[in-house]
Amino acid sequence: MQQEHTRKSRKDETWPRKVTFGRETVKIYRRITASGNFGYMVSNYAGKKRRFDSYPTETEAIQEANKLAKQLSQRDVIGASMTKGQAIDFAAAVQALEPLNLSLAPAVATLVQAVKLVGDLPSVIAASKYYAARHKRTVAKPVKEAVAEFLAIKESRGAGARYMQDLRYRLNRFAEDCKSDVCNITTADIQQWFDGENLSPQNYTNYRRVLHIFFEFAVARNYAADNPVKSAERVKVRGGEIEIFTPKEIARLLLAASPDFRPCLAIGAFAGLRSAEIERLEWSDIDLSGGFITVGASKAKTASRRIVSIQPNLAEWLAPYAGKQGKIWTGLHDEFYDAQQETAAATNVKADEKNGIKEQPAVNWKKNALRHSYASYRFAQIGDAGRVAGELGNSAAVVHKHYRELVKPADAEKWFAVKPEAAAGNIISMRAKA
Repeated sequence: MQQEHTRKSRKDETWPRKVTFGRETVKIYRRITASGNFGYMVSNYAGKKRRFDSYPTETEAIQEANKLAKQLSQRDVIGASMTKGQAIDFAAAVQALEPLNLSLAPAVATLVQAVKLVGDLPSVIAASKYYAARHKRTVAKPVKEAVAEFLAIKESRGAGARYMQDLRYRLNRFAEDCKSDVCNITTADIQQWFDGENLSPQNYTNYRRVLHIFFEFAVARNYAADNPVKSAERVKVRGGEIEIFTPKEIARLLLAASPDFRPCLAIGAFAGLRSAEIERLEWSDIDLSGGFITVGASKAKTASRRIVSIQPNLAEWLAPYAGKQGKIWTGLHDEFYDAQQETAAATNVKADEKNGIKEQPAVNWKKNALRHSYASYRFAQIGDAGRVAGELGNSAAVVHKHYRELVKPADAEKWFAVKPEAAAGNIISMRAKA
């Protein structure tokens, strides 16, 4: 097949060709490619240095030369200096801005200003997201109303009584101090409230957890643009020393306890159940004849069912209650903890010189000591961390870390020998000795 140039006159074969528009002239050059065909190049002086743009046919080269000459003539130097790739980018930018009804020049000017303010493109995007989150449309909702709605929904979904009591106490306390709409609460407001409450590290952490859950609820319902608690300060809760009762102390506590609280005390001391689990426990969960307590998933802190053996001494403490129905603890949540303090206070023995009784100070109630005591004495008794962990509803690693070698096996024998008769006899003997 003959090339196009063979059909042209001799005059037309003059190279380089010149294309003129106004006062501007653009030259077109022809060269032989490696394949033996002709290629065409347009000389472009729009930039600082001359550039040759290549085209496969003479027709395309002439078209581009005409366009270049026109641009140069109209002083469109930047457009004339664009490479093909730059022209594609330009067209894509214009096309992307079209739905926004923006032209390229002001859009670029705005972007340049934004980058100068925040430093780089990723920061511009992050700042834009933050602005959008803080300025999105929210539904005005007073904190007190949002709290009431949150609590009602939680209760309707079957949240436990103790959990609901904790939510009510903390959120209502917060709502009493925060009279504004939820959408207007900032991290600074949250932090200022925390700082003003003079909370202990553990209490601070508990409030932070509850408020975080509440504001997640608010964000999901468009009452807040974001969760201000996320950036509030965290505090480190340092674990204290593990405290346990001695066999003599638990004997005194059991004898001093009221008939309503005594089974709760015995279950905590000799089965290791958590206080919250005891509050949820029912008499139907205790099988005295089979020798085990069933802690159902709905009653356990970890929401997993477990079986705890009833030790012989615990069976004796529970025997007088055989056949009872309903909840083991029939009082309120706060009354349960009041009963602990009242029981401890009731162990105080005043001096009676006439009857030869010496004064005995009250047993000091120790935080979580019933569960800690059971774990310590039980581990010393059987030496099986996995089995103890199964009874406690936690991990063997926790048992090893906190309860290993706190007491001796001989102490464990005394602990699980505390029975109604033995406890009473121990107190009598101590008094007699005094």
